[in-house]
Amino acid sequence: MSNTEELFLKVVNALDEIRPFLNEDGGDLSIVDITPDHTLRVEFTGTCSTCTMNNMTFKNGVEDAIRRLVPEIKKVEPVNFALQS
Repeated sequence: MSNTEELFLKVVNALDEIRPFLNEDGGDLSIVDITPDHTLRVEFTGTCSTCTMNNMTFKNGVEDAIRRLVPEIKKVEPVNFALQS
């Protein structure tokens, strides 16, 4: 298995930890890309794509799980909404 495949599997496993919480509310997320500089780009789908809480879900759920479980990922970016500071 290549390093790229291994990294992808680690990301999938990390996202699978939070996916049940998203599914409970009719949402989900998908991996759009993992760039060569180890930026993970994700897209919220279903109700998560338009939820007013998607920034909090992203920061406290997605980003936290990735940073904890896949430290090789340097940055996590949503593709279908703008992050608010």
